[in-house]
Amino acid sequence: MPSERITFTGHDGNDLAARLDLPDGPVLATALFAHCFTCSKDIPAARRIAARLSAMGIAVLRFDFTGLGHSKGEFANTSFTSNVEDLAAAARYLDGRDMAPELLIGHSLGGAAVLRARAEIGSVKAVVTLAAPSDPSHVAHHFEAALPEIEAKGSAEVQLAGRPFRIGKGFVEDIRAAKLTPAIAGLKAALLVLHAPRDETVGIDNATEIFLAAKHPKSFVTLDEADHLITRAEDAEYAAEVIAVWVSHYVPLTPPAPPPGAPEGVVRVTEADPDGFAQDIQLGPDHHAVADEPTSYGGTDRGMSPYGFVSAGLGACTSMTLRMYARRKGWPLDGVSVDICHDNVHAQDADSGGSADKVDRFKRRIRLTGDLSADQRARLLEIADRCPVHRTLESTSQIETELAD
Repeated sequence: MPSERITFTGHDGNDLAARLDLPDGPVLATALFAHCFTCSKDIPAARRIAARLSAMGIAVLRFDFTGLGHSKGEFANTSFTSNVEDLAAAARYLDGRDMAPELLIGHSLGGAAVLRARAEIGSVKAVVTLAAPSDPSHVAHHFEAALPEIEAKGSAEVQLAGRPFRIGKGFVEDIRAAKLTPAIAGLKAALLVLHAPRDETVGIDNATEIFLAAKHPKSFVTLDEADHLITRAEDAEYAAEVIAVWVSHYVPLTPPAPPPGAPEGVVRVTEADPDGFAQDIQLGPDHHAVADEPTSYGGTDRGMSPYGFVSAGLGACTSMTLRMYARRKGWPLDGVSVDICHDNVHAQDADSGGSADKVDRFKRRIRLTGDLSADQRARLLEIADRCPVHRTLESTSQIETELAD
């Protein structure tokens, strides 16, 4: 997916570094992502969620808060309130590009920030929190030992995730004064709370408090074995998938008309994992699948192989064709199932280049249930060979390939 490196002006006039992940096609909606405390816009969870949403037509702006990552400014002079102001500044930047955000996503303290920022961003229809604290003062436990020095001297240098940060007294006072409950109760947007029950940094009870304080519509999904930073690829993928499915209920995603020559729309396949073989497959905003290779061939086995999708197409087309025919005839066909076996392994063929002389063999077993006569069953077996995918596979196909600009 295209990704723009941009800067915009933060709350205090400093330039904030950002990345705008764009769909490879029309922008159907825009999301704004707020990273976790002392993290950056490029953490794995942010990258995966942005990639998944952009594949379905949602642009995602993720940026480094003031004084973090590649953004200018002094972290020691920031606060929870300044994070909220940075989010409002990001929303104004997007609005200036006619991309006012409809979705806010926040991770950890960023989750608390988007809950507070919602009131200042009128275009937002939905909010997602990932491992967010219900009280911003929760982050003080990261530097609890330094609190006396901060109180006495006005600031102190602390080690967070192996890096030095200077925490000022103003930051501590600000997180202590910040109360989220009124903001959550008055959110006026759909809310999705994602949290892992084994999160040792921000306990699951925080998610409970956020959920109970919110009004409907609201949803609560457990991230199972995920850690606080959602570092494992499979956990980030799951979070991304949940957000993608959920948001379509609350943010209108109206696809453009199909282009000429593609009446069913364009199926877009985008690499999801450059270290493996996972691919995001998207048809419009509503239809998504993942293609992959088995772990034995270097994949992560998160989806069917390309040959698996070919077999699935043949099986689905067969079943649909039989249903259409039986319905038209008024025959008592109660159910259809189709087993497809293909004698090739995609990873092996992709590695070897395949054989031009080899004929692919698909074995198809059809199971029909219902009070059908022998003649009716025989006729349905004949009709199976008339399914469009069957005819496509058994005939000579021409594939035209070109490189996109």
